[in-house]
Formats: sequence, structure tokens, C-alpha cells
Amino acid sequence: MAKRTRVVIGGVDTHGRTHHAAVIDQHGRLLADAEFGAHTDGYRQLLRWLGRHGQLCSVGVEGTGTYGAGLTRFLLDHGVHVLEADRPNRKTRRQRGKSDPIDAEAAARAVLAGSATALPKRRDGIVEAIRVLRGVRAGAVKARTAAINQLKAVVVTAPAAVREPLDGRSTARQVTACTRLRPDPEQLADPTQATKAALRSVAVRILALEQEIKVADQRLRELVPKAAPRTLGLLAIGVEHAGQLLVTAGDNRERLRGERDANCALHLAVVVRMRYCPRTRAYVERRTKEGLSKPEIMRCVKRYLAREVYHAILADFQALHAT
Repeated sequence: MAKRTRVVIGGVDTHGRTHHAAVIDQHGRLLADAEFGAHTDGYRQLLRWLGRHGQLCSVGVEGTGTYGAGLTRFLLDHGVHVLEADRPNRKTRRQRGKSDPIDAEAAARAVLAGSATALPKRRDGIVEAIRVLRGVRAGAVKARTAAINQLKAVVVTAPAAVREPLDGRSTARQVTACTRLRPDPEQLADPTQATKAALRSVAVRILALEQEIKVADQRLRELVPKAAPRTLGLLAIGVEHAGQLLVTAGDNRERLRGERDANCALHLAVVVRMRYCPRTRAYVERRTKEGLSKPEIMRCVKRYLAREVYHAILADFQALHAT
């Protein structure tokens, strides 16, 4: 078959420094495989290489959200249809082994077979900015929790002279008190002085992380309303919920294939509505009298809320892409 009429499908196994690509035709025949650098010139060479084998239909890329993010952006910017390709399952790996050419070929075959259907996140707009800030905030929250747990563990085993003034205080007051400790740097061989130094160090870390979280929250409060004003206008949908829904879609409204996507982000909103929304409370009371359990009622409320959120966030994405 002439190359100019042959339809081909690409597959890419991505890594930090290199990407391995394979190309197959529409009948599943392997045509070639090659390795390219994981940088802009390498992406350009990879795309030209794929095009030399025929009319490029789609490309399956492993790790579109990690090592393949740069390549995915490049291909999408050049009008290539890209699909997320999962790693080969364990059975396939046992049968065929593990190698970059095999994984690249498997990614292409997943597209041909129709098992790779997920659209990758574009990661090139305001939603990507929100994702990055949310990720850093989540890391700071996790680190703060770990630091607080560490501080409390040190307090439990601290000498009485250090522990007793801290007993019975709230976490915030314990942190404040620990920042005021003044260990003697010349006496750190003494457990009391060493414990004071440790507690002060952890407390200072906690305050720094709290400031980092505060700054991230402020930035998100500025960005999320710009990206999702309609979604934020819904009752019980705050910046956290709207941010999670946006990140789930990832600058690509086609990823929201149904009203139930990002289900976890809706749970707390349902709880708030059931507690504070008069209409929802009346609905809960009515369905309770009809014999429904609380989990069943929550599922019903979540369906209604998901429908509202789905249409609101689609409208927000349409507005974003129209600008």
C-alpha cells in the first residue's frame, strides 16, 4: 500500500530523557520503532518520523500526565489526536517481557483496539495553573499534618519541665508556645535542651507551612472564580470543590463524559446542602418518611447536584474557550 494512502497509528512509551515510539498500520502490522529525545526537537523529529510512514490517525501516549506531558502538549498543538494509553497489563508483560519497543507498540495497539479511549489533559490554560497551585497546597497540608504529629509525639516523651507547660493546650497554642522556647546551644547534650530545640524547629516549620497554605489559598481564590464563575455560583460549591472539578477536566471539557465525573468532590457539598439548604432538608425529610435510608437519600441528592455541576462547568469551559 502506498505510504500516502496508508493510515497509521503511533504509540509512545515515555521516560524522563527519552521517548520510544512505534508505528503500526490500520491492520495492526508493526512498521517501525525508534527512540527520540524528550525535548522539543525530539518531539518534532518524532512527529515527522510518524508522518513518513503514512497518514497519521492517532497516537497513544503513556504517562500523559507525567513524563509524556510535554510530548502530549506538542502533539495536541500540532493537531494530532492523542489518547492516554495505560501500561501493558501484567499478563502481557509476562508473555512478551518488558522493553521500551514492546510498550510503545502496545500503546499503539491499544488505540487500534479501542481500549485506549481517555483524552489527555491539555495542561496549557488557567486550569493547569490551578492544578499546579492545588498540588503544592496539598503537599503543604500533608507536610503540616506530619509536622504536627511529630511535634505531639515529641511532647509526649519530653522531660516534665518541657511537657507539663504544654499539656492541655490546643495545637495552635502548643505551636505558638514551642516557637518561644529558647534552648541553650551550649547544652544540647542535655535532653531538656535538645527537646526544646527540636520542638522549636518543628513549630517554626508548621508556621511556615501554614503561611504557604495561606498564600496558595489566596491565589486559588483569585484564579478559580475566573475559570468557573457559574460553578461557584451553585449552593455549597466552594473554591475547593470547583477547583477539583476543573482539575478533573484539565483544560479539556471533553474529559467530562458524564454528570458523575469527579464524584468525590461532590460529597461534602451534598453534606452541606443536607444541613443548610431548606429545599434539600425538606427533600430529605420527605424521602425519609418514604422509607429511604440516609445513604440512599445522599445518592439521590448527589445525582441532582452532579447534574447541576455538570452543566455549570460545561458552560464555564465554553466561556473559557470562547475567549
